[in-house]
Amino acid sequence: MAVAEQHTPQDSVLPPAARTGTRVPTVIVDDVHIVYTVHGAGTGKGSATAALARLVMRKSSPNVRRVHAVRGVTFTAYRGEAIGIIGSNGSGKSTILRAIAGLLPPESGKIYTDGQPSLLGVNAALMNDLTGERNVILGGLAMGMSQEEVRQRYQGIVEFSGINEKGDFISLPMRTYSSGMAARLRFSIAAAKNHDVLMIDEALATGDRAFQKRSENRIKELRKEAGTVFLVSHNNNSIRDTCDRVVWLEKGELLMDGPTDEVIKAYEKHTGK
Repeated sequence: MAVAEQHTPQDSVLPPAARTGTRVPTVIVDDVHIVYTVHGAGTGKGSATAALARLVMRKSSPNVRRVHAVRGVTFTAYRGEAIGIIGSNGSGKSTILRAIAGLLPPESGKIYTDGQPSLLGVNAALMNDLTGERNVILGGLAMGMSQEEVRQRYQGIVEFSGINEKGDFISLPMRTYSSGMAARLRFSIAAAKNHDVLMIDEALATGDRAFQKRSENRIKELRKEAGTVFLVSHNNNSIRDTCDRVVWLEKGELLMDGPTDEVIKAYEKHTGK
């Protein structure tokens, strides 16, 4: 099992203890802290002189703030699991996914992954000036499919997304799509490939119930094919229908990690929902 190079390039394998037992770990998050540096707007008065003075005196700008987004989070994900990540806004859910994907380096702690994690977010980049058809092709190639694999799976991706249910939208530029249509197409492209670790950020909140059901069924298939799925969502019903385990983050801290019903009941009691 390889370590995500962005996080701990000095290590190359999991600790031996992590590889014991019948369950196979795919992601190990070990006492991870993630800190953002936020640059605020300056006053604009004497800013160049003030900046030079801070440089000489080695002082930080008064408008720079450090945000401790994830605080000492530890958990292990195993092959074949679907794990929901819940919490209020700003709790660190999307941040921890980005760290697992290698997009954010931890301030401290380590993240080990088996294979290549793939992060699917509602804001995942597709090219607005290209047609849906071209984006399907380029998206498939970017995920490592061969041209032949993309050709074989193309029609299935279009049908899964439901883009053409109300017309020939797949031949139109992405900029003509609604946000829901674009999100459905992103999910359909990502779900066409088997992933070692697939992370989905709010994608199932888009589309009608029929699409959500197709998505939930596809996640179950990915699990059977020995993958691990993480799902971040504010829709507790999607979490219940899809995940067998839930990680609850609040203010960057891990509050609870356990069976889906048990954790969601505690979360709903906490939030009054």
